[in-house]
Amino acid sequence: MLWPSRVVLGSLAIAFALGLEVPKWLEYGPFLASLVFLGLPHGAVDHLVPDRLLGRVTTSRSVAAVVLLYIALGTLYLVFWILTPVAAFASFIVLTWFHWGQGDLHALTILEDRPKKLLDNVGTVFVRGGLPMLVPLIAHPEVYREVFLNASRIFGNNLSGTANWAFEPTFRVVAALALAVVAAFLFFRRILEASTEERGSVVGETLEAGLLVAYFVVVPPVLAVGLYFCIWHATRHIARLALLDKSSRESLERGEFWPALAVFMRDAAPLTAVALVMLAGLYVVIPGVRAEAGALLGVYMVLISLLTLPHVFVVSYMDYRQSVWRRIS
Repeated sequence: MLWPSRVVLGSLAIAFALGLEVPKWLEYGPFLASLVFLGLPHGAVDHLVPDRLLGRVTTSRSVAAVVLLYIALGTLYLVFWILTPVAAFASFIVLTWFHWGQGDLHALTILEDRPKKLLDNVGTVFVRGGLPMLVPLIAHPEVYREVFLNASRIFGNNLSGTANWAFEPTFRVVAALALAVVAAFLFFRRILEASTEERGSVVGETLEAGLLVAYFVVVPPVLAVGLYFCIWHATRHIARLALLDKSSRESLERGEFWPALAVFMRDAAPLTAVALVMLAGLYVVIPGVRAEAGALLGVYMVLISLLTLPHVFVVSYMDYRQSVWRRIS
């Protein structure tokens, strides 16, 4: 379940490096697809997670607790957007940075059985979450700023000159150096401590990170992040969820991917539908949203932020129960 994402993103990196171009409208395609396939649905099974983690039959009490968590935190975040849209956007970037790094950390430590050490885990979250959040900013600041404005303008039009420092060369150079230094430190620390057998896996992880750097540099950023969200991050989380469900786990053990995906889509369908209603509601009640791709993406990002905050709490609980950060030194 991990290799297809590597093949797809790697192939796209090569294709765009060789001069592939796509129409501007097509760059938004992955985000449109993510409304019903992989992206938005990947968090729509959270209400089933606590009981499945404990090996119990799903109870209404557990489902209600997760639903209330979503309502409370989502409402607070919406108020945050209304009051301070720029800070809300910035916090969403930081939150996504942590969450996407958190997702890759689980894949590396649990699915690929990497030793658990605190410093390595922190560095992995910083680097792996930073690749999709920082590299597009470093390589494509003008597009990043456009996305920032489209999301922030929904709740405030007085954004002239706001946060210009984040898109200037000085900040981008500092960000690139910070990412490179932490990545290099992590690599040399792990390669020096690794046994002969473990060094191959360290090199493999580093090559995978290099693939992601190349991908986010050469692929148009909206397309790159949208595809990463669906094909890389969401599929890893869906694999994690599938391993919690008995029938899905048995399908995967037989090498059958599609039955497990079908079970996931069935479980995710009800709350995905609720999320789509919320998206439509945001579009209707927020005044002045233009019916164009960039503005609609801004509304979608606001919705995703409202869902991501409680989703991170659920995934962090999964990390705790599944010992992602335990046996650390």
